[in-house]
Amino acid sequence: MKIAFVGKGGSGKTTLSSLFIRHLAASRIPVIAVDADINQHLGAALGLDEAEAAELPAMGAQLPLIKDYLRGSNPRIPSAESMIKTTPPGEGSRLLRVGEDNPVYDACARPVELDGAAVRLMATGPFTESDLGVACYHSKVGAVELCLNHLVDGREEYVVVDMTAGSDSFASGMFTRFDMTFLVAEPTRKGIAVYRQYKEYARDFGVPLKVVGNKVQGPEDLAFLREETGDDLLVTVGHSDWVRAMEKGRPARFDQLEEANRHALETLHHTADAAYGRRDWERYTRQMVHFHLKNAESWGNAKTGVDLAAQVDPAFVLSEGAATPQPA
Repeated sequence: MKIAFVGKGGSGKTTLSSLFIRHLAASRIPVIAVDADINQHLGAALGLDEAEAAELPAMGAQLPLIKDYLRGSNPRIPSAESMIKTTPPGEGSRLLRVGEDNPVYDACARPVELDGAAVRLMATGPFTESDLGVACYHSKVGAVELCLNHLVDGREEYVVVDMTAGSDSFASGMFTRFDMTFLVAEPTRKGIAVYRQYKEYARDFGVPLKVVGNKVQGPEDLAFLREETGDDLLVTVGHSDWVRAMEKGRPARFDQLEEANRHALETLHHTADAAYGRRDWERYTRQMVHFHLKNAESWGNAKTGVDLAAQVDPAFVLSEGAATPQPA
Protein backbone atom coordinates (compact mmCIF):
# COMPACT_ATOMS: atom_id res chain seq x y z
CA MET A 1 0.00 0.00 0.00
CA LYS A 2 1.32 3.44 -0.94
CA ILE A 3 0.45 6.14 1.58
CA ALA A 4 1.19 9.87 1.41
CA PHE A 5 1.21 12.36 4.26
CA VAL A 6 0.67 15.95 3.14
CA GLY A 7 -0.18 19.30 4.72
CA LYS A 8 1.09 22.79 5.16
CA GLY A 9 4.49 23.42 6.68
CA GLY A 10 4.41 23.04 10.44
CA SER A 11 1.16 21.07 10.46
CA GLY A 12 2.85 18.02 11.96
CA LYS A 13 2.74 15.80 8.87
CA THR A 14 6.29 14.52 9.43
CA THR A 15 5.48 13.68 13.04
CA LEU A 16 2.26 11.92 12.03
CA SER A 17 3.93 10.02 9.21
CA SER A 18 6.71 8.87 11.57
CA LEU A 19 4.13 7.70 14.13
CA PHE A 20 2.28 5.77 11.43
CA ILE A 21 5.54 4.17 10.31
CA ARG A 22 6.30 3.18 13.91
CA HIS A 23 2.79 1.74 14.26
CA LEU A 24 3.24 -0.41 11.15
CA ALA A 25 6.69 -1.54 12.24
CA ALA A 26 5.36 -2.47 15.68
CA SER A 27 2.80 -4.65 13.88
CA ARG A 28 5.71 -6.32 12.02
CA ILE A 29 4.47 -5.04 8.66
CA PRO A 30 7.19 -4.43 6.03
CA VAL A 31 7.66 -0.68 5.52
CA ILE A 32 9.65 1.55 3.22
CA ALA A 33 9.68 5.11 4.55
CA VAL A 34 10.45 7.91 2.09
CA ASP A 35 11.35 11.48 3.02
CA ALA A 36 10.26 13.55 0.01
CA ASP A 37 10.00 16.88 1.84
CA ILE A 38 12.32 19.77 1.05
CA ASN A 39 13.00 19.90 4.79
CA GLN A 40 14.48 16.49 5.53
CA HIS A 41 13.20 15.68 9.02
CA LEU A 42 11.72 12.19 8.74
CA GLY A 43 14.98 10.51 9.75
CA ALA A 44 15.13 12.54 12.96
CA ALA A 45 11.46 11.79 13.66
CA LEU A 46 12.32 8.10 13.39
CA GLY A 47 15.09 8.46 15.96
CA LEU A 48 18.22 9.14 13.93
CA ASP A 49 20.64 11.64 15.38
CA GLU A 50 21.90 14.56 13.31
CA ALA A 51 24.98 12.74 12.04
CA GLU A 52 23.03 9.60 11.10
CA ALA A 53 20.40 11.63 9.26
CA ALA A 54 23.11 13.53 7.37
CA GLU A 55 24.64 10.25 6.20
CA LEU A 56 21.46 9.08 4.47
CA PRO A 57 22.18 8.71 0.75
CA ALA A 58 20.31 11.14 -1.50
CA MET A 59 18.07 9.41 -4.03
CA GLY A 60 18.59 12.26 -6.47
CA ALA A 61 22.32 11.58 -6.51
CA GLN A 62 21.61 7.95 -7.50
CA LEU A 63 19.29 8.80 -10.38
CA PRO A 64 21.54 7.34 -13.13
CA LEU A 65 21.72 4.02 -11.25
CA ILE A 66 17.97 4.04 -10.60
CA LYS A 67 17.19 4.69 -14.26
CA ASP A 68 19.60 2.08 -15.57
CA TYR A 69 18.24 -0.58 -13.23
CA LEU A 70 14.56 0.14 -13.85
CA ARG A 71 14.77 0.28 -17.64
CA GLY A 72 16.00 -3.32 -17.64
CA SER A 73 15.63 -4.78 -21.12
CA ASN A 74 12.68 -2.57 -22.13
CA PRO A 75 13.21 -2.11 -25.89
CA ARG A 76 11.32 1.21 -25.82
CA ILE A 77 14.01 2.76 -23.59
CA PRO A 78 17.40 2.49 -25.34
CA SER A 79 19.33 4.38 -22.65
CA ALA A 80 19.02 5.61 -19.09
CA GLU A 81 19.65 9.15 -20.36
CA SER A 82 16.36 9.07 -22.26
CA MET A 83 14.33 8.37 -19.10
CA ILE A 84 12.62 11.15 -17.18
CA LYS A 85 10.86 11.16 -13.81
CA THR A 86 7.52 10.13 -15.37
CA THR A 87 8.78 7.31 -17.61
CA PRO A 88 6.34 4.40 -17.17
CA PRO A 89 7.32 0.75 -17.05
CA GLY A 90 6.71 -1.60 -19.94
CA GLU A 91 7.58 -5.08 -21.09
CA GLY A 92 11.16 -5.75 -19.98
CA SER A 93 11.28 -3.06 -17.29
CA ARG A 94 12.46 -4.05 -13.86
CA LEU A 95 9.94 -3.48 -11.08
CA LEU A 96 10.52 -2.78 -7.40
CA ARG A 97 8.93 -4.82 -4.62
CA VAL A 98 8.82 -3.82 -0.99
CA GLY A 99 10.43 -6.86 0.59
CA GLU A 100 13.11 -7.65 -1.96
CA ASP A 101 16.77 -6.72 -2.13
CA ASN A 102 17.91 -4.88 -5.24
CA PRO A 103 20.57 -2.36 -6.35
CA VAL A 104 18.19 0.59 -5.88
CA TYR A 105 17.62 -0.20 -2.21
CA ASP A 106 21.31 -1.01 -1.76
CA ALA A 107 22.22 2.46 -3.01
CA CYS A 108 19.36 4.54 -1.58
CA ALA A 109 17.86 2.84 1.49
CA ARG A 110 19.18 2.41 5.00
CA PRO A 111 17.67 0.28 7.80
CA VAL A 112 16.29 2.08 10.85
CA GLU A 113 15.66 0.09 14.02
CA LEU A 114 12.37 0.85 15.78
CA ASP A 115 11.82 -1.04 19.04
CA GLY A 116 13.05 -4.35 17.69
CA ALA A 117 11.64 -3.91 14.19
CA ALA A 118 13.32 -2.34 11.20
CA VAL A 119 12.13 -0.20 8.32
CA ARG A 120 13.91 0.89 5.18
CA LEU A 121 14.37 4.66 5.02
CA MET A 122 14.96 6.51 1.75
CA ALA A 123 15.42 10.26 1.31
CA THR A 124 15.40 12.57 -1.69
CA GLY A 125 18.25 14.57 -0.22
CA PRO A 126 18.25 18.18 0.95
CA PHE A 127 18.10 21.29 -1.21
CA THR A 128 21.72 22.37 -1.14
CA GLU A 129 23.44 25.71 -1.62
CA SER A 130 24.73 24.57 -5.02
CA ASP A 131 21.12 24.11 -6.17
CA LEU A 132 20.17 27.73 -5.50
CA GLY A 133 19.23 29.54 -8.69
CA VAL A 134 19.84 26.53 -10.94
CA ALA A 135 17.43 23.81 -9.79
CA CYS A 136 14.00 23.36 -8.27
CA TYR A 137 13.10 20.86 -5.59
CA HIS A 138 10.93 18.91 -8.01
CA SER A 139 14.15 17.73 -9.67
CA LYS A 140 14.99 16.04 -6.36
CA VAL A 141 11.70 14.18 -5.96
CA GLY A 142 11.86 12.93 -9.55
CA ALA A 143 13.74 9.88 -8.28
CA VAL A 144 10.86 9.12 -5.90
CA GLU A 145 8.28 9.46 -8.66
CA LEU A 146 10.23 7.17 -10.97
CA CYS A 147 10.51 4.53 -8.26
CA LEU A 148 6.80 4.76 -7.45
CA ASN A 149 6.00 4.31 -11.15
CA HIS A 150 7.88 1.01 -11.06
CA LEU A 151 6.72 -0.18 -7.64
CA VAL A 152 4.52 -3.23 -7.14
CA ASP A 153 3.20 -3.56 -3.60
CA GLY A 154 0.67 -5.75 -1.87
CA ARG A 155 -1.82 -5.37 0.94
CA GLU A 156 0.36 -6.12 3.95
CA GLU A 157 3.37 -4.09 2.86
CA TYR A 158 3.62 -0.33 2.95
CA VAL A 159 5.44 2.56 1.34
CA VAL A 160 4.88 5.70 3.42
CA VAL A 161 5.94 9.02 1.87
CA ASP A 162 6.34 12.27 3.78
CA MET A 163 5.56 14.69 0.95
CA THR A 164 6.73 18.26 0.48
CA ALA A 165 4.60 20.90 2.20
CA GLY A 166 1.62 22.78 0.81
CA SER A 167 0.34 22.22 -2.71
CA ASP A 168 3.80 21.71 -4.25
CA SER A 169 3.06 17.98 -4.53
CA PHE A 170 0.80 18.79 -7.47
CA ALA A 171 3.69 20.11 -9.55
CA SER A 172 3.99 16.56 -10.94
CA GLY A 173 1.79 13.49 -11.24
CA MET A 174 3.21 11.94 -8.09
CA PHE A 175 0.07 12.84 -6.13
CA THR A 176 -1.82 10.14 -8.09
CA ARG A 177 0.61 7.40 -7.04
CA PHE A 178 -1.01 6.66 -3.68
CA ASP A 179 -3.74 4.36 -2.42
CA MET A 180 -4.52 6.86 0.35
CA THR A 181 -3.48 10.42 1.08
CA PHE A 182 -3.67 11.65 4.67
CA LEU A 183 -3.80 15.43 4.88
CA VAL A 184 -2.66 16.69 8.27
CA ALA A 185 -4.55 19.88 9.12
CA GLU A 186 -4.41 22.18 12.08
CA PRO A 187 -7.69 23.84 13.15
CA THR A 188 -6.70 27.12 11.51
CA ARG A 189 -7.67 29.04 8.37
CA LYS A 190 -4.27 28.32 6.80
CA GLY A 191 -4.60 24.61 7.52
CA ILE A 192 -8.03 24.52 5.91
CA ALA A 193 -6.80 26.51 2.90
CA VAL A 194 -4.29 23.77 2.06
CA TYR A 195 -7.03 21.16 2.51
CA ARG A 196 -9.25 22.98 0.02
CA GLN A 197 -6.45 23.13 -2.53
CA TYR A 198 -5.79 19.42 -2.22
CA LYS A 199 -9.47 18.60 -2.37
CA GLU A 200 -9.88 20.55 -5.59
CA TYR A 201 -6.80 19.14 -7.28
CA ALA A 202 -7.41 15.55 -6.17
CA ARG A 203 -11.07 15.43 -7.18
CA ASP A 204 -10.45 15.22 -10.93
CA PHE A 205 -8.09 12.25 -10.53
CA GLY A 206 -10.01 10.20 -8.01
CA VAL A 207 -7.30 10.60 -5.38
CA PRO A 208 -8.60 9.28 -2.03
CA LEU A 209 -8.11 11.92 0.65
CA LYS A 210 -8.76 11.89 4.39
CA VAL A 211 -8.04 14.63 6.92
CA VAL A 212 -6.12 14.03 10.14
CA GLY A 213 -6.76 16.89 12.55
CA ASN A 214 -3.63 17.74 14.51
CA LYS A 215 -3.00 20.01 17.50
CA VAL A 216 -6.66 19.76 18.44
CA GLN A 217 -7.01 21.19 21.92
CA GLY A 218 -10.73 21.07 22.63
CA PRO A 219 -14.34 20.90 21.37
CA GLU A 220 -14.08 24.22 19.53
CA ASP A 221 -11.11 23.01 17.47
CA LEU A 222 -12.92 19.77 16.68
CA ALA A 223 -16.11 21.58 15.68
CA PHE A 224 -14.12 23.90 13.41
CA LEU A 225 -12.49 21.01 11.56
CA ARG A 226 -15.78 19.15 11.22
CA GLU A 227 -17.48 22.24 9.83
CA GLU A 228 -14.70 22.89 7.30
CA THR A 229 -13.84 19.34 6.17
CA GLY A 230 -17.09 17.40 6.69
CA ASP A 231 -16.89 13.68 6.08
CA ASP A 232 -13.24 13.97 5.04
CA LEU A 233 -12.25 14.37 8.69
CA LEU A 234 -11.11 10.91 9.73
CA VAL A 235 -9.54 11.34 13.15
CA THR A 236 -7.91 13.95 15.36
CA VAL A 237 -4.71 13.97 17.39
CA GLY A 238 -4.05 16.10 20.44
CA HIS A 239 -1.08 16.86 22.66
CA SER A 240 1.36 14.01 23.20
CA ASP A 241 3.97 13.83 25.94
CA TRP A 242 5.48 10.89 24.04
CA VAL A 243 5.97 13.05 20.94
CA ARG A 244 7.42 15.88 23.02
CA ALA A 245 9.99 13.49 24.50
CA MET A 246 10.76 12.12 21.03
CA GLU A 247 11.39 15.63 19.71
CA LYS A 248 13.88 16.12 22.55
CA GLY A 249 15.69 12.95 21.47
CA ARG A 250 14.48 10.93 24.45
CA PRO A 251 11.57 8.82 23.20
CA ALA A 252 10.01 6.12 25.34
CA ARG A 253 9.14 2.75 23.88
CA PHE A 254 6.44 3.11 21.27
CA ASP A 255 4.01 0.95 23.23
CA GLN A 256 3.89 3.78 25.77
CA LEU A 257 2.29 6.19 23.30
CA GLU A 258 -0.96 7.56 24.71
CA GLU A 259 -3.96 5.29 24.21
CA ALA A 260 -6.00 7.90 22.32
CA ASN A 261 -3.16 8.45 19.86
CA ARG A 262 -2.63 4.69 19.44
CA HIS A 263 -6.30 4.40 18.53
CA ALA A 264 -5.91 7.23 16.01
CA LEU A 265 -3.05 5.36 14.32
CA GLU A 266 -5.14 2.19 14.24
CA THR A 267 -7.87 4.16 12.46
CA LEU A 268 -5.34 5.33 9.87
CA HIS A 269 -4.18 1.75 9.40
CA HIS A 270 -7.73 0.40 8.96
CA THR A 271 -8.55 3.17 6.49
CA ALA A 272 -5.42 2.55 4.46
CA ASP A 273 -6.05 -1.19 4.45
CA ALA A 274 -9.64 -0.69 3.27
CA ALA A 275 -8.33 1.24 0.25
CA TYR A 276 -6.84 -2.00 -1.07
CA GLY A 277 -10.26 -3.16 -2.22
CA ARG A 278 -10.62 -0.06 -4.38
CA ARG A 279 -7.36 -0.47 -6.26
CA ASP A 280 -7.63 0.00 -10.02
CA TRP A 281 -4.32 -0.85 -11.66
CA GLU A 282 -5.60 0.05 -15.13
CA ARG A 283 -6.54 3.56 -14.02
CA TYR A 284 -3.26 3.81 -12.12
CA THR A 285 -1.31 2.94 -15.27
CA ARG A 286 -3.47 5.23 -17.39
CA GLN A 287 -2.79 8.20 -15.11
CA MET A 288 0.91 7.39 -15.14
CA VAL A 289 0.90 7.53 -18.95
CA HIS A 290 -1.18 10.73 -18.93
CA PHE A 291 1.38 12.61 -16.87
CA HIS A 292 4.28 11.15 -18.82
CA LEU A 293 2.87 12.39 -22.12
CA LYS A 294 2.12 15.76 -20.57
CA ASN A 295 5.68 16.12 -19.27
CA ALA A 296 7.13 14.85 -22.53
CA GLU A 297 5.35 17.54 -24.53
CA SER A 298 6.02 20.27 -21.98
CA TRP A 299 9.77 19.79 -21.50
CA GLY A 300 10.92 16.17 -21.72
CA ASN A 301 11.23 15.84 -25.50
CA ALA A 302 13.26 19.01 -25.73
CA LYS A 303 15.53 18.02 -22.87
CA THR A 304 16.26 14.47 -24.02
CA GLY A 305 16.12 15.04 -27.76
CA VAL A 306 13.87 12.03 -28.30
CA ASP A 307 10.13 11.42 -28.64
CA LEU A 308 9.26 10.22 -25.15
CA ALA A 309 5.78 9.18 -26.21
CA ALA A 310 7.49 6.17 -27.79
CA GLN A 311 8.35 4.94 -24.29
CA VAL A 312 4.70 4.10 -23.61
CA ASP A 313 3.89 0.39 -23.94
CA PRO A 314 0.16 0.37 -24.76
CA ALA A 315 -0.25 -3.29 -23.80
CA PHE A 316 1.38 -3.01 -20.38
CA VAL A 317 -0.61 -2.65 -17.15
CA LEU A 318 1.24 -2.46 -13.85
CA SER A 319 -0.17 -4.92 -11.33
CA GLU A 320 0.79 -7.18 -8.44
CA GLY A 321 1.14 -10.04 -10.89
CA ALA A 322 3.41 -8.19 -13.30
CA ALA A 323 6.64 -10.01 -14.01
CA THR A 324 10.03 -8.38 -13.82
CA PRO A 325 13.25 -9.66 -15.40
CA GLN A 326 16.08 -10.36 -13.00
CA PRO A 327 19.44 -8.62 -13.34
CA ALA A 328 22.10 -10.58 -15.12
